[in-house]
Amino acid sequence: MLATLAAVVFGFALLLDFLGTNLGAPDLFNVHTLMLIGLLLLALHLAGFGRRRGRWYRGRRPGVG
Repeated sequence: MLATLAAVVFGFALLLDFLGTNLGAPDLFNVHTLMLIGLLLLALHLAGFGRRRGRWYRGRRPGVG
């Protein structure tokens, strides 16, 4: 999930870089900020955050009964 969000953020940053826009706030919201947000999301994904936790099996628990 976080890797998908990182890909979207990177794509949006690339689009802004190609178009040369700054969305009205050049010091706050620019291509470099979006790239850092994307890198943060990618690092969180690689660290294991955002993954689904739950049972890895379906139906009855293995080894019971």
